[in-house]
Amino acid sequence: MARPTLIIFARAPAIGVGKTRLARDVGAVEAWRLYRQMSGRLIRTLADHRWRCVIRLAGAPGDPAWRSATIEDQGRGDLGQRLERALRAHSAGPVAVIGTDAPDVSPARIARAFAGTRGGQAVLGPAEDGGFWLLALPARRARAVSLAGVRWSGPDTLTDTEAALGGRVQRLETLADIDTGEDLARLRAAQLSARMSISRS
Repeated sequence: MARPTLIIFARAPAIGVGKTRLARDVGAVEAWRLYRQMSGRLIRTLADHRWRCVIRLAGAPGDPAWRSATIEDQGRGDLGQRLERALRAHSAGPVAVIGTDAPDVSPARIARAFAGTRGGQAVLGPAEDGGFWLLALPARRARAVSLAGVRWSGPDTLTDTEAALGGRVQRLETLADIDTGEDLARLRAAQLSARMSISRS
């Protein structure tokens, strides 16, 4: 079996580009800083010998932390078309795609996703907002993937994606995306609580 491939869908950090809902709450410069920090940390964290790591990027890679990775252009089309092309391009073996908005994605969770594809299943990691933080497919299903009819960036994205995949889907745990100032506040509160628990132990 070919080595699995993890594809990270990302946007090159730029002030005023992307993270518009977060920028409305915290300002464009702070949203840029936070996205640069989150995406860079995720890319470093998920570099693992068990899989190839590829970044499908929108925009030019200006951050030095990204230059050591394999970077490919997302290309044109809506999100579904861009995801289909990425999955098919790396379908020699199992392939998974994630975004950069869920800070709790870890190598252990990626490994579980790839393990779930061994029986021919699709694997989805649900997000709290109705989307998903991961889609993983075995090679055969990746080569023929179609995401037609999925309503992107809304509360029906996960269920639409399950339907597009024929309903044969294993779900992982639900994670939170950081899309708004409220999401960011919850993340910081959880991190503070975790630090306090560690200091008391």
